[in-house]
Amino acid sequence: MNFKVITLFPEMVLSLAKFGVVGRAIDNNLANLEVLNPRDFSNDPNRRVDDRPYGGGPGMVLQFEPLQKTIQKAREDNQDNARVICLSAQGSPFQHADVERLSTYNNLILLAGRYEGIDERLIEAEVDEEISIGNTVVSGGELPAMMMVDALIRHIPGALGHDESAYQDSFVDGLLDCPHYTRPESISDLSVPKVLLGGDHQAIQKWREKQSLGRTFLRRPDLIEKLDLSDEQKALLQEYIQEHQN
Repeated sequence: MNFKVITLFPEMVLSLAKFGVVGRAIDNNLANLEVLNPRDFSNDPNRRVDDRPYGGGPGMVLQFEPLQKTIQKAREDNQDNARVICLSAQGSPFQHADVERLSTYNNLILLAGRYEGIDERLIEAEVDEEISIGNTVVSGGELPAMMMVDALIRHIPGALGHDESAYQDSFVDGLLDCPHYTRPESISDLSVPKVLLGGDHQAIQKWREKQSLGRTFLRRPDLIEKLDLSDEQKALLQEYIQEHQN
């Protein structure tokens, strides 16, 4: 996948390429990350890209022309198959379903807003969709864009050390992930659940599914309500509830 991030802070976004899964994927040519700075496309001698909002009010608004020129530059090599996404608090919440959907694109252009916002005419003319990381506001779209890049790269075959890892993450099947443990077996009077030590893979899988169901029921009941649970899953969830009531 090719990611082009439009940002006033290129160094911030490029730091993502230095670490972990994203860094390895880029080093292995599974993904490409580029940045474009709208200041490079400004006609202002001081490379200014913002101005006061019409109608008054606090803050500054990013201007139409430098952003449009930047997007057009980003589109140059892939006009027909590039989706432009604006990271905005007004966008739809980013979900795992979006990861699967956007993974079908080879080229994504991510627009990281700043200040009070972006001239709405630019959104209408050049942006395909707006995406939010949730019901909160951050100082700019860089961190949300970096989160999107990370989530999407995890979905690329070969990006993770074990390809099954991506399919065992939270939200993939609509549930939160189960608890995980590692050595030592006992520490500070806390022990690993015995089922994980016995080597019975069928029992382990059943335990993990029950924990995922129960954890989702307790922490994200909104997700459980959306699922059509099988009779076996309903029984496992009931077992979990009874165990935690005692």
